[in-house]
Amino acid sequence: MTDLPEQPDAAVDTSKHRTIKSFVMRAGRMTEGQQRGLDLGMAKFALKLEDGLQDFDQVFGRSAPRTFEIGFGMGHSTLEMAAAAPEQDFIGVEVHRPGVGALLNGVMTQNLSNVRIYSCDALEVLRDCVADASLDRVLLFFPDPWHKARHHKRRIVQASFAELVRSKLKVDGVLHMATDWQPYAEYMLEVLSAAPGYQNLAADVQYVPRPEERPVTKFERRGERLGHGVWDLKFQRSE
Repeated sequence: MTDLPEQPDAAVDTSKHRTIKSFVMRAGRMTEGQQRGLDLGMAKFALKLEDGLQDFDQVFGRSAPRTFEIGFGMGHSTLEMAAAAPEQDFIGVEVHRPGVGALLNGVMTQNLSNVRIYSCDALEVLRDCVADASLDRVLLFFPDPWHKARHHKRRIVQASFAELVRSKLKVDGVLHMATDWQPYAEYMLEVLSAAPGYQNLAADVQYVPRPEERPVTKFERRGERLGHGVWDLKFQRSE
């Protein structure tokens, strides 16, 4: 989730040998609050890819509904969701360091205990750190659509992505995606509709109305003022 023009996400190829990144690493100016988040929050709330498979019941100290968010941007929506649902746990992944710092700072400021963060490639985290059939939700909000045809291979939503996510969701768990670019929404719909083991939760087997649990970002509000649409898709693991 992001309020930035371009959203860093994760790799589209789950192979360890060849990885086409769907995000662009970029430097960003760090604010005092973001640096505070990194300096003081990493040790308490950050997890490491190299630590491998995690027992998240042990990490959070409880068994609770668990959400995995790919590319949380500056973390505003993640923070809002976590604060609104203290009975749930949230695992967010983001490569943009100012965004990681911002979310960590917010978690500390609001004294939340139900958020953990990875600062690395989200699909590597899914593959190496998340047990099969352990997640209640996977969120992918406003990923980079890679508009040009020659860049479509960089899109995070691919058949391999759908299969990896399905393997990590519990049966009846939900993949929730949102985009503000209609051609990408149509592409997401096509990929997930063809993926085995999913059921589209939209009444018309296309898009769902914006769910109340997805916060509206400043980026989205700006788009709405400009007449831009937003498309939400929810696919439930059926088997």
